[in-house]
Amino acid sequence: MAAADVIHSPGPGKARDLAIDWPAELYDTLKLAGVRHMSYVPDAGHSTLIKLFNADPDVVTNVLTTEEEGVAIAAGAWLGGQRSVLLMQSSGAGNCINMLSLPVQGRFPFLTLVTMRGEWAEFNPWQVPMGKATQAALEAIGLTVLRAETGEDLVETVAQAATMAFEADQQIAVLIGQRLLGKKKW
Repeated sequence: MAAADVIHSPGPGKARDLAIDWPAELYDTLKLAGVRHMSYVPDAGHSTLIKLFNADPDVVTNVLTTEEEGVAIAAGAWLGGQRSVLLMQSSGAGNCINMLSLPVQGRFPFLTLVTMRGEWAEFNPWQVPMGKATQAALEAIGLTVLRAETGEDLVETVAQAATMAFEADQQIAVLIGQRLLGKKKW
């Protein structure tokens, strides 16, 4: 399956509804920014974006066993001349804190998209503590943290985050608000 088969096309002359189709627009935005490598721990909030990248023969994807592996892979991709993005959930941000010293101290460009848990309509109490601590923890280790709550805001935020990371050698995390992802049902 090609990425074009996964992307919902609104038809000629029509814009995507970013409240719904933000993953497809993010995919386009990241491709335009030159991202050719994507690492992830499987996550429902990123599932469409993961499918799009996995279907793209021009992008190397890595399924991770733990999020901090993706930090090292992103640094290695940069050293090999590739731009990378790490997709994770807020619960995984805590797993990465020590490893995030690699891009911060090494001044490697770093971009991660973090789907938030422990916020709006959260049903799982185990997700709440790290959901509350994610932004502060990432900022404490030295990342610049941006946040988006709507699809339109998210696409613009990720475009600017990619510029900051890859053109200004910054370490950037974009937090994707849980309300945008919708209420989880189990």
